[in-house]
Amino acid sequence: MSDAAEDDILFAREGGVATVTLNRPRALNAFTLGMYRQFDAKSREWADDPSVHAVLVRGAEGRAFCAGGDIRAIYEAGRGLSGDPSLTATFFREEYELIRRIHRYPKPYIAIIDGITMGGGAGISVNGAFRIATEQTMFAMPETGIGLFPDVGATRFLNLCPGQIGRYLGLTGARLGPGDALACGFATHFVRRERVAALVTALGRVTWRPGAQRAQVDEVLAAFRTTLGEPPLAAQRAAIDRCFAGNTVEGIFGTLGSEARAGTSRDADWARETRATMATKSPTSLKVTLRQLIDGQGFDIEAALALEYRLTQHMMQGHDFYEGVRATLVDKDQKPFWEPARLAEVSDDIVDSYFAPLGDDAELRFT
Repeated sequence: MSDAAEDDILFAREGGVATVTLNRPRALNAFTLGMYRQFDAKSREWADDPSVHAVLVRGAEGRAFCAGGDIRAIYEAGRGLSGDPSLTATFFREEYELIRRIHRYPKPYIAIIDGITMGGGAGISVNGAFRIATEQTMFAMPETGIGLFPDVGATRFLNLCPGQIGRYLGLTGARLGPGDALACGFATHFVRRERVAALVTALGRVTWRPGAQRAQVDEVLAAFRTTLGEPPLAAQRAAIDRCFAGNTVEGIFGTLGSEARAGTSRDADWARETRATMATKSPTSLKVTLRQLIDGQGFDIEAALALEYRLTQHMMQGHDFYEGVRATLVDKDQKPFWEPARLAEVSDDIVDSYFAPLGDDAELRFT
């Protein structure tokens, strides 16, 4: 691996805390496969190292914690433009294996989600034990806009949101600030950005006691946390629950239309904007996402990731992912041509095909 690739992710120690810094600020700290591999190797090493009592991950200073995975590399591999064509399977498999390791990590795992946190950035944070938001946190799962679906364990964590908020976020890709991230359970604590460095230093100075590490992290975080007021989504919660309760995407569109006509002024405006936003997304992605969240209620991390891996591999054989990435990241015309182009054309059989087994040798299984 080149020195440049090694510099994309930095490892260090702060006392008994092993630290990870995602160091691709120009790419909003998005993960490459090489970064996942380095992180995974270190996480295994630290799990067995008695001198490591906690792991902390953050992004290099700038706009983002982590904006996701390197989907352009996946696009190019899938299109045969560069790289190894097997990347469309390898990337997701190794990403999901690391996410599962993070979720089951035997030591406190702390993510500082300061700045943009999307997709893969959510995967390596929300699935861990402690997630620290700052006033700069912006959380989103925008995958339906690139012809994909909310993955990285979102089958589990979106279904843990209050009411129908998880469906709303998964279908629309709506962006959340720190207050809503806390209310949805994506963040566990709020610490002002100016105090993050002092927090890391305080964790590094802890005299760790066997079997008490999680409680000690709790104690340190309690000294730095700040409370926030009412989360903005609270004002829309009743309308979200009404509009996203349906079990079909067409039904959700219909309820949003009714809300736009008959709701209060605030709810009507929200419903119109939400309906317009959803209309820009891949119709196939919308239907797959709703089915994913309905079927995945109550899934643990292993079941969630196994389902999501299956979905990714079917989508890598389709059209909309490549078209969504083209429109968003390659040509940047923001004008994707989805196939099928209309919800009515996405039949139940088409949706079912994305959930079909891959075959025993191709599925993601955890040992």
